[in-house]
Amino acid sequence: MDRRHVLKGIGAAGVGATVGPLAAPAIAQGVKTIKFVPQANLANFDPIWGTQYVVRNASQLVWDMLYGMDSKLQPKRQMVESEEVSSDGLVWTFKLRDGLKFHDGEPVRAKDCVASIERWSVRDGMGQMLRAIQKELVAVDDRTFKWTLAKPYPKMLMALGKIGTPICFIMPERIAKTDPFKQIEEYVGSGPMKFVKGDWKPGAMAAFERNKDYVSRSEATDWFAGAKPMFVDRVEWLIMPDPATAAAALQNGEVDWWENPISDLVPVLKRNKNIKVDIADPLGNIGSFRLNHMHPPFDNIKVRQAVQAAISQEDYMRAIVGSEDALWKPCPGFFTPGSYMYSEAGGEALKKSDIEKAKKLLKESGYSGQPVVCVVAQDQPITKAMGEITADILKKIGMNVDFVATDWGTVGQRRASKNPPAQGGWSMFHTWHAGVDTATPVGNIGIRASGDKAWFGWPKDDQVEADIASWYDAKSVEEEKKIADKINRGCMENVTYIPTGFFLGYQGWRSSLEGVTSGPLPWFWGVKKA
Repeated sequence: MDRRHVLKGIGAAGVGATVGPLAAPAIAQGVKTIKFVPQANLANFDPIWGTQYVVRNASQLVWDMLYGMDSKLQPKRQMVESEEVSSDGLVWTFKLRDGLKFHDGEPVRAKDCVASIERWSVRDGMGQMLRAIQKELVAVDDRTFKWTLAKPYPKMLMALGKIGTPICFIMPERIAKTDPFKQIEEYVGSGPMKFVKGDWKPGAMAAFERNKDYVSRSEATDWFAGAKPMFVDRVEWLIMPDPATAAAALQNGEVDWWENPISDLVPVLKRNKNIKVDIADPLGNIGSFRLNHMHPPFDNIKVRQAVQAAISQEDYMRAIVGSEDALWKPCPGFFTPGSYMYSEAGGEALKKSDIEKAKKLLKESGYSGQPVVCVVAQDQPITKAMGEITADILKKIGMNVDFVATDWGTVGQRRASKNPPAQGGWSMFHTWHAGVDTATPVGNIGIRASGDKAWFGWPKDDQVEADIASWYDAKSVEEEKKIADKINRGCMENVTYIPTGFFLGYQGWRSSLEGVTSGPLPWFWGVKKA
């Protein structure tokens, strides 16, 4: 497929990085350290068990990938030296680059890749598709493994190299054999940085040290593709849930890079000659109101439709970005605005808030006052802002709101529970999906409607799933666009989740950092510190 059609009219922007522990462990003299303030607390560290972006962003430093997506959304070889596919498209043979080593000194072997793929494929939508047609996945020798399928899968390399969570990171076999529904307890990879487990204090900091044995590629650095040169010795993630504290630390030089400064503080940062501020990712984000389809009240489609009718995307977006109009736009769809897949088919319900219609639908549903357990992270400005709007809307239409104010790490843990809301489960939570993930169905986990196998909320809609499957078999961009309309309409009708609008965000970094680039996540390779 020609990925030149994926994104139209979206330009690149310079972007920044951030860091900063105010109480850090003693570091040897002369060690260059980037102090970075991430979007949220690193409460868990397993990129397969969950899908939180903060975990993915940390994992990129520790674990490497077979293929890496570049800025044109093309998968390029990373750990792989070469691949061959049989003429009938059924047998893929992969050969690893020579000299790859895990942080414990053991070589990366084909059996590690096989085990890592097996664990990833249980939790990932594309991985599940591959499992359904898999006949055999085996190591041929230490550097070669073979994947035999029952039918061709042309988007194989996109599956192995995609940016959307969960990513197919490669772990040692012993770690990769961990039950994919349980968290790993050992953090050994082969990536450019090593995780310093002894310095990890969830809620306070996490640290990474340069892997001197990392075997980088020779091609130019481009997102996850090409070389991954590390020009600093250490990266420290400092958890600062209070934006004012993070802003002060950046201005005072106590941190180097802040991943997501809130828009209200950006004018202050811009006035500081030692700070650079820019749009973090020109592909933006789609806000998400995620509902639990498994339990009352949102197992009832009319209740879901009632909430869908009530929301005002402008209210959500104003809560996130403030008065800066250029930072948001309405998004009555599930694909990235500006992408070739973008569709508003079926999106009329999101174009205007209708409280009376919502009340009518809620009455027709037979809703009897069950508590709506809203699990809302307060340490994440985006989710906190959306959660406050949601609580108000649900009360307006007559729902019983049980507002659980918590942190993002707890949301990540709790949303995996399938228990009823009153027994430690949940009714809804807020998150957002990066525009690079929602540009196509490849990384768009939010639209999957495969029931128990779907993302948290577990929506089920066989027609939506059939339409997504047909997209993978499409022979042209025009056919893909027609299928996008079907998917969008189906997800709107079923209320798979509720998009709350499209928005952009900023990054801020000290001018002492060089090489900070824009993109869907902060890349530390190529960044230098004066």
